[in-house]
Amino acid sequence: MAGSIVVFVHYAQQAEKAAMHAGVVRDIEQQRVKKERLADFEMQRALEQEYRKVQKVSDEEGSVARPGQQR
Repeated sequence: MAGSIVVFVHYAQQAEKAAMHAGVVRDIEQQRVKKERLADFEMQRALEQEYRKVQKVSDEEGSVARPGQQR
């Protein structure tokens, strides 16, 4: 009986440790994806600003925003 308790406790501790490690790995991956998306967003924002300097851009209503003009 005592041996089975020891085995069960050992198994439970190993399972808990594995679950905690999986959570850490998942959090690290989520942070990596978030940084990657933020970098993509910043690059798209910079490109949009560059394009707005040289092109006329129409908004949803069809009016044309002039370079340097806020919408």
